[in-house]
Amino acid sequence: LFSTGAADTCQVTVTQPRFQEADYSMHTVFLTCAFSASGCSSSPPQVLWFRFLTNKHEDLCTPGCIDDQKYKVHLSSGNNISLQINDLTVDDNAIYICGIAFSDSSSPHSKQAGGGTVLTKTGAEKQHSNGKLIFMTITSSLLFLYSTTVFTLFVVYKKISSGRKIFQAIAQELQKQKYAEHCQQPDDLEDDTVYQNR
Repeated sequence: LFSTGAADTCQVTVTQPRFQEADYSMHTVFLTCAFSASGCSSSPPQVLWFRFLTNKHEDLCTPGCIDDQKYKVHLSSGNNISLQINDLTVDDNAIYICGIAFSDSSSPHSKQAGGGTVLTKTGAEKQHSNGKLIFMTITSSLLFLYSTTVFTLFVVYKKISSGRKIFQAIAQELQKQKYAEHCQQPDDLEDDTVYQNR
């Protein structure tokens, strides 16, 4: 009962740096994300990463990464997380959003997304990157709202899937009980007949 109460009060806050620049000579970058959790279970949370490009959104690590060579999630000491991006190119310029979910909690505040980090690769491609940076800065607030919706839908889907599994397990248990009762019925009727004859 105590753990359920603690899970119900679970509250998560996620913070990310607003901008991060990578020099044109860099081939690997680490995007940081920090979270604080109060009233949550001691089990580690799910760490999710999304990104928004100019005209589309991608699930990078939810929680498994779509490309293990390109992306890696690192859990540092405390509540610090980083997303490692390898083979960095100007095509990786995007808004990267970190999500934290304590899936064993029913509290609506146990699943939160950060405000997003605008990543730009500068240097030799600086002029092209600056154009993208201006566009991303203007749209980052709208994208954050959209990302929160996507993140919420992802969590709801996971909950529905989990709920379906629980429902199926309950249904199977009820079927077993009905089958057991059905098998026992003839014996019960015999007992009743014997009792009535006496």
